[in-house]
Amino acid sequence: MRMAKGVEWALHTLLNLDMIGGGPVGSGQLAEAHGLSASYLNKQLQQLARAELVISVPGPRGGFRLARPLENITLLDVVEAIEGSTQVFHCTEIRCSGKIGELSPPPTGACAVNAAMRRAEQAWHQSLAAQTLADIRTEVDSTPLVRQVVRSALN
Repeated sequence: MRMAKGVEWALHTLLNLDMIGGGPVGSGQLAEAHGLSASYLNKQLQQLARAELVISVPGPRGGFRLARPLENITLLDVVEAIEGSTQVFHCTEIRCSGKIGELSPPPTGACAVNAAMRRAEQAWHQSLAAQTLADIRTEVDSTPLVRQVVRSALN
């Protein structure tokens, strides 16, 4: 499983917004704090806004702020906001192709490989849905300097 770097950027951005009290913070300021591409991060922020994880605040003192507490944002919410909710594995029924397909009787049941991959993907989704960003914040808070550094970088 490979995820776009936007998932990492989005997770850190949401945590950073929480650390400074929720925002609003401009996308350029958020990008600069981690040395990221402002235009690419802004795309991630727009996707987070469409998923109602952040709110875009217009105006000269605008930017982005959290739409809800981190306790109500799961890792799955963020992954789906950035990556979409499409299935990762796509069975093309190669068991019915080529010489093996020609020599085999037509299958009567579901593809065992497809079924196994669906179970694995479901377990992965359940694991992501079981973890909130508040869980991550708890780990981050074990290093108090992190919150101070983020506040300093974004103020």
